[in-house]
Amino acid sequence: MAKQQGIPCHLPPKFPFNPLKALRLAVSLGSDRETIETIFRCIWQDGLLPEDELGWQGIVEALAVEDADTRIQQPEVKEQLIENGRRAIEAGVFGVPTFVYDKVIFWGADETDFVLQTLADPGILSTEEMLRIDTIPPGERPGTE
Repeated sequence: MAKQQGIPCHLPPKFPFNPLKALRLAVSLGSDRETIETIFRCIWQDGLLPEDELGWQGIVEALAVEDADTRIQQPEVKEQLIENGRRAIEAGVFGVPTFVYDKVIFWGADETDFVLQTLADPGILSTEEMLRIDTIPPGERPGTE
């Protein structure tokens, strides 16, 4: 996807990785778009890991935050991140990215175009075929024969 969109991509040296410090830092800075984009760019374009010292320092410098280590240890930051996770679970968030529009959950990068279509034409969710989805019984699951 990065190549298709002309975005440089340098994957971090390992995946999955522990995002906790980056998540707490984002919360401590207000989780605004610029902060999130900077953190994503550091991780997914520059290959910096928030869990190792050099990667963490690179993220902190990119955000120009002098007290990052203090910020991420604040009890209210930790509590807010836990609350964010609780709310995400309650909302049915599954996968990254997840979008919720009008109580409909869209998850996975492959759904981004559908989210944009829905925002442009909310009626798309009310078509006969889309409403039929809730009535379709589940089929067989692989490995359950």
